[in-house]
Amino acid sequence: MWRWQAARLSKEWHRRRHRREGGATYRLVRYADDGSAPLADSYNKIHHVRDTTYAEDASRVRTGTAPRAMASLRNLVIGALRLADHTNIAAGLRHHTRDANRPLITLGIT
Repeated sequence: MWRWQAARLSKEWHRRRHRREGGATYRLVRYADDGSAPLADSYNKIHHVRDTTYAEDASRVRTGTAPRAMASLRNLVIGALRLADHTNIAAGLRHHTRDANRPLITLGIT
């Protein structure tokens, strides 16, 4: 079973499209979940944290694979802070920026 199939669907749209050049008709189906899916909730939660803490939507990094790499680094930091029992990510970031050794200690490097 695909992850999206586990979600309870609240809306389903069916459309028929006709291509001008080839004359082919195809059916387009779109789904919307009602927000109760665990996958959707976890994605929305981490996106909300990335957007409010890092202002990700205002980021000027937009070309190539740089946006995906930056999102991966942000997710890594958020995950490390959560594993270190920081419930407030912004406060955890401020705590770790005050001393250069704190991030290393949190990751178990020193």
